[in-house]
Amino acid sequence: ELLDYMQSLDYSQCKTIWKCNDKIAELNYRRFSKMDLEKSLTPAILSYEGIQYQYMAPGVFEDGAWAYVQEHLRILSGFYGILRPLDGVAPYRLEMQAKGNPGGEGNLYDFWGDSIYKELVSETDCIVNLASKEYSRCVEDWLEEGVEYITCVFGEEKIRDDKSVPGKKGWPPVVQKGTQAKMARGEMVRFAAQQDIRDRRELRGFNRLGYEFREEYSSESQLVFVKKKD
Repeated sequence: ELLDYMQSLDYSQCKTIWKCNDKIAELNYRRFSKMDLEKSLTPAILSYEGIQYQYMAPGVFEDGAWAYVQEHLRILSGFYGILRPLDGVAPYRLEMQAKGNPGGEGNLYDFWGDSIYKELVSETDCIVNLASKEYSRCVEDWLEEGVEYITCVFGEEKIRDDKSVPGKKGWPPVVQKGTQAKMARGEMVRFAAQQDIRDRRELRGFNRLGYEFREEYSSESQLVFVKKKD
């Protein structure tokens, strides 16, 4: 349905949705115009090139790690909705926050509705969130009672102010930096796969890229990791 919609748009309409330069727009316009959802596909986890995936480094996974991510990792996508790591995908550009909806007014959040969330909770009642806010929104907006939802936070300590107390605005006194947080999210997936983690409490053992778990900043719904100071 999304492919038909993108193919119905002219170049200028697509470029408005993508918000990119001419070179990238021309490439992706050609991709959508010739896209075949059944041929020349690549496993999803090997297709994405963002920082998270670079630090996840699936290209050098061992056999056990491949089996682990296929069972436990799900990838959220503006075009495909939700993917298993080995699902085949075609190259595309369509971010979740893109404005456009095949059903009429609205955006891709309106298009997907609660379908991504329902697919996810059909498999598990414990979700560990390592996605950006743009994508985690597809799940968080629909959370129901009985579903555990834990977000991993990777940041650095900031100077406390009067509001930085448990349960108050400004807590925890940790600030996330975009690039470093993305690196840590990828490393966390790799860590979980290598350690064959089945209990979300074991994620607290993550100690890569200089991060360590901080109990005093964490809660039932957040695991907070703070970068050690040099």
